[in-house]
Amino acid sequence: MAFLSFYTVLLAGAESFRKFEFLNIHIPSSNFILVKNIFIAFLISVLTFGSLRADEGMWLLPLLQELNIGAMQKMGCRLSADDIYSINHSSLKDAVVIFGGGCTGEIVSGEGLLLTNHHCGYDAIQQHSSVERDYLSDGFWAGSRGEEIHTPDLNVTFLVRIEDVSLRVNDRLNDRMTETERADAIERISAEITGDAVGDTHYTANVESFYGGNSFYLLVYEVYSDVRMVGAPPSSIGKFGNETDNWMWPRHTGDFSIFRVYAGPDGKPAAYSPDNVPLKPRHFLPVSLKGVEKDDFTMVMGYPGGTDRYMTSFGVDELLKVDLPARVKIRGEKQDIMKRHMYADPAVRIKYATKYAGSSNYWKYSIGQIAGIKRLDVYGRKSEREERFTRWVNADAGRKARYGEALQLIRTGIEANSPHNFACSYLIECMFHGAELPRFASRFRMLHDELAKDKPDPDAVKMLTERARDVTGEFFKDYDRALDREVTEAMLERYFADVPQAYYPDFHKTIVRKYKGDVGKYVQAWFDRSIFSDPARVDAFLKKPSAKALQKDPVYEAGQSIYRSLEMTGNSLSANDDRISRGYRQYIAGILEMDRDKVWYPDANFTMRLTYGKVDDYFPRDAVYYSYYTTLKGVMEKEDRANPEFTVPDRLKDLYETGDFGRYADRNGEMPVCFISNNDITGGNSGSPVINGRGELVGIAFDGNWEAMSGDIVFEPEVQRTISVDIRYVLFIIDRFAGATHLLDEMKIN
Repeated sequence: MAFLSFYTVLLAGAESFRKFEFLNIHIPSSNFILVKNIFIAFLISVLTFGSLRADEGMWLLPLLQELNIGAMQKMGCRLSADDIYSINHSSLKDAVVIFGGGCTGEIVSGEGLLLTNHHCGYDAIQQHSSVERDYLSDGFWAGSRGEEIHTPDLNVTFLVRIEDVSLRVNDRLNDRMTETERADAIERISAEITGDAVGDTHYTANVESFYGGNSFYLLVYEVYSDVRMVGAPPSSIGKFGNETDNWMWPRHTGDFSIFRVYAGPDGKPAAYSPDNVPLKPRHFLPVSLKGVEKDDFTMVMGYPGGTDRYMTSFGVDELLKVDLPARVKIRGEKQDIMKRHMYADPAVRIKYATKYAGSSNYWKYSIGQIAGIKRLDVYGRKSEREERFTRWVNADAGRKARYGEALQLIRTGIEANSPHNFACSYLIECMFHGAELPRFASRFRMLHDELAKDKPDPDAVKMLTERARDVTGEFFKDYDRALDREVTEAMLERYFADVPQAYYPDFHKTIVRKYKGDVGKYVQAWFDRSIFSDPARVDAFLKKPSAKALQKDPVYEAGQSIYRSLEMTGNSLSANDDRISRGYRQYIAGILEMDRDKVWYPDANFTMRLTYGKVDDYFPRDAVYYSYYTTLKGVMEKEDRANPEFTVPDRLKDLYETGDFGRYADRNGEMPVCFISNNDITGGNSGSPVINGRGELVGIAFDGNWEAMSGDIVFEPEVQRTISVDIRYVLFIIDRFAGATHLLDEMKIN
């Protein structure tokens, strides 16, 4: 919502509101009612924000002054809104970055040093590991700048500014548009806005929608591509507890890794070069050794990936019946195969470390979300709100005209999509993320299309061939033929057993006709005959590429068949998107108007947000109490030499037994490891800084807790907690465990 612009209306008088004459801005009549209602809801909520639960909400930074800073300061924040977000001078937002494509990181020195989670840096750690140099098992610590390892394809992105552009977008939309026409118009307008914002600078920009497409913000970014790995503890620390402890509290994981951002000699982003220099950031976070106590103020800044707090009961029902069970069932089968091969061979373990971690993380989350939705009756609570919304809408003819069809549109759209959604879930899990070879082969599509032309362009063929060679090297570096062979057969059999025949890919006909329905024999033919099952065959093909060779290849044909099925299913889903999108947009606008006494925050969409709350314990169930912190003693209590998830390095045990905690122990002489707070976070916040009221770093957020796995749909204030590694444990591992004290020397430690 365009709250900042609307706030000035209070000073202008009611008569000026219709045309915003004092701002020389005209709102089209089709959008006027919506804008007016949103403004009224906003205005009342500003006057009553003190009654809110401060621990719920992922807040937009430009709105902190109007909506949040008063409550934050009452809770213990000593900063101003301008200290947190400013485009005129350095502020906290200048130290918080997008790390890679889906995590958060924070700058902690004037030399571009960056902290994030171990699981966020895991792909880079794995990328640089081998059996001879196993950084996953042994850890890595650069002794000097020259030993820091450049990590190709890893970017760090800084937010430059956020600007409300809702009026500029909404002025060119109207309710006569279909949702497709509306989306096309938004795309055109957004291109104009981002073009104006970026101009001929090196910045990037995009316009994001909020509140179900009712408001829009421009976000301008600066991207640095020279990022180097500096340090990582061994997985026995960085992933201690691994799959068993994932999403659980109490937790004892040192989930951190260290990187450095480099810039060109002029301080601007530059491609990797030995001449690049460490970045001089606009702001970096000082580190606090004071630690945290119960009820201490905490705020988390970062990039939460996505929430569905406005989801309806129809959406919850679809999750429980289709999306989540499919993911749990399919990934569970696949991971059992992967794990068996990984335990049998250290080389395979390293190759598949990132793939397995990515699969299992969301697999376990889905198990927990099913349990949480049922245990906390999320469906029932959503239904109650919808019943109240319906009564409120029907009580007024104007509201009925604006919002009367919203829930019906959503319900009918979701119901119509359900069989297509089921098939799509299986296609993605079994085919796209199951069998590896078809997706690899599909990356040769552009080369095929060029070769298939009557007169292929030699330069284009050369360029695409070289690109295919690069792709091939990347693929086979982390590929095991035996593992993929077994996974592929299992995934195809699972798909054909569970999915209606109407959604079968074309290659199923080949299985029936040529292999008499035997999936195993069909899959074996892939590995016996296909170009793509062996790097030597791919190399031989690239020396003399031809479209005909690809067309005859069973894996290439299967890959194209899978993509055709995905396209067909996607088109079926899209046919109902108009209803669902329009329904949600109307429903959310109505909710904002109905509950005027509440300050509404938008769902997460991987834009920078701030959440604030306090360090807090909780009671997960009857007669069970969880303290707000864990210590190194708990690591030793969990040690299990027979379980690779719970091994403890000898060096760490020595430090514990001698009590050699340096200056990092708490006031009781214990070595803190993790703590929990009631901050509102989700995926994407991994690696986010946990900051105290003075703007100092006290922890790194890395997980949520099992009892609140439904929290992306409904915030659960009594049990929802953010799990963070205590910054004192991070410093202790860097200093006393690894001896990398030179890294601490460049931090500002208070």
